[in-house]
Amino acid sequence: MAVTVGTGEYTYEVVENWAKLPHGWSFKEIGAVGVDTADNVYVFNRGEHPMIVFDRDGRFLRSWGEGIFPRAHGLDMASDGTIWLTDDGDHSVKQCTLDGKILMTLGIPGRPAPYMGGLPFHRCTHTALSPQGDIYVTDGYGNSCIHKFAPNGKHLKSWGTPGTDPGEFNIVHNLVCDDAGMLYVADRENHRVQVFDGEGRYQGQWNNLHRPCALFMTRGACPMCFIGELGPGMAVNRAMPNIGPRVTITDMEGKRLGRIGGLHPGLGPNEFLAPHGIAVDSRGDLYVGEVSWTNWSSFYPDQPIPPNLRSLHKFRRIVS
Repeated sequence: MAVTVGTGEYTYEVVENWAKLPHGWSFKEIGAVGVDTADNVYVFNRGEHPMIVFDRDGRFLRSWGEGIFPRAHGLDMASDGTIWLTDDGDHSVKQCTLDGKILMTLGIPGRPAPYMGGLPFHRCTHTALSPQGDIYVTDGYGNSCIHKFAPNGKHLKSWGTPGTDPGEFNIVHNLVCDDAGMLYVADRENHRVQVFDGEGRYQGQWNNLHRPCALFMTRGACPMCFIGELGPGMAVNRAMPNIGPRVTITDMEGKRLGRIGGLHPGLGPNEFLAPHGIAVDSRGDLYVGEVSWTNWSSFYPDQPIPPNLRSLHKFRRIVS
């Protein structure tokens, strides 16, 4: 019997064991996922094969990136048919073709900028492109700012400092850009999504989130935002119910439309450990990648990591 999650218009069927990995392969954990125009799924992961590509039925197509990406973190599918990959362990962003050829590199691979110095990059986390092709990078763990680049890679400006006021960040973790060029930024440890125009002017924020980590925005007349929330981050609130990990679906004003996730972390079909990457395909099916290995010990400090710990979910949209 099929297992369903969510409610109302945002109800999904759980697709078990979707990804058919080659024998002996593992994702370990997943930094990000993306979907191309043919609904092929790109899984940017921290195993031995950093980019693994599947068709929409989960059949393995190819892998690439071996020896190039030490710590997969962010992924953005560009409208020109390229893919932008952010590696916080390498302090760089790479634009690639869909078969792995590197076209452009931002930052100096392996050389972080000074900690909290505001210059690109110190453990950058994610990338988003504007409709005009401008490139925005969240930066990240060792900075508290967003950098804007021209389509040719020229650095144009940066904004943001550490803190909790509007325009300040406490782990600026992810961002998406809508069709009008507005930016939606996961300010993770401030428990909010901040909204900016393309020049970095603060426009507002979405609250009622707990450690927002992953972002995906649909296109078209009525876009929606899918937000992965990490859930408890400290031992003192580890057992607290109803703060994630989960996936929340909102409209463009931040109003909640739906939610997937249990009251606690877990391995059940309606539970997550650490949703870190989200993508939606042309049929509305939802893919969620998790950094499960990293977060297992936070939730279960006295238990060994299971050898088959799940890090990728597919949820098939049920259309009434």
